[in-house]
Amino acid sequence: MRMAELSDRSGITTATIKYYLREGLLRPGRRISATQAEYDEDHLRRLRLVRALIQVGRMPVATAREVLVAVEDESLDHHMRLGAAVWALPQGSTDAADGQDEAARTARRRADALLEELGWTMARQDGDRSPAYRTLVAAIAGLSRTGYPCDQGDLLAYGRLAGELAVTDLDMIERYGTAYEQIEAAVALTVLYEPVLLSLRRLAEAEESNRRFGDGGCDV
Repeated sequence: MRMAELSDRSGITTATIKYYLREGLLRPGRRISATQAEYDEDHLRRLRLVRALIQVGRMPVATAREVLVAVEDESLDHHMRLGAAVWALPQGSTDAADGQDEAARTARRRADALLEELGWTMARQDGDRSPAYRTLVAAIAGLSRTGYPCDQGDLLAYGRLAGELAVTDLDMIERYGTAYEQIEAAVALTVLYEPVLLSLRRLAEAEESNRRFGDGGCDV
């Protein structure tokens, strides 16, 4: 397909596609003349991924480029490649994970105990190398410092729900045929579904609050 068709099918302007090409987020098309190139379905799929990262996920171009490098790292096995690509995505604040106060030390112990009870051996082995682990420690430390509930029972409930979500996520990713497509999908769906998860949680809380405390009606 030519640039115009690629733009129509992806919903991305030709100017933006050219920008992505210049920034190395999209590989060049097959040159058919001095001024024209042809693109294929791989380009279309990559554009959708870049759009998810930059336009939906609000990711800086430099960060998106780092994620795409991880996606294409064929030196890793499938599991490690999936992990590397998702690890490269922006995480929440991890500053509190580096603290030396009692809240930070307690948070690390609670995170380790939680992962052990959940049986998540890989997460325990990765430890500080994992951005998600560091974000978890920072979040628990923040809860502790502000006096909100974060004991093992509270955390375990969230962990078990997360485990169920992971099965759903991986089932969805496995719908894609090739390993490369699955890795791209893992990145795109992480970015695109996290807002879905947050929104559904808040909607569910509103429903449960109305059931417990409301009169069954709806406020306008």
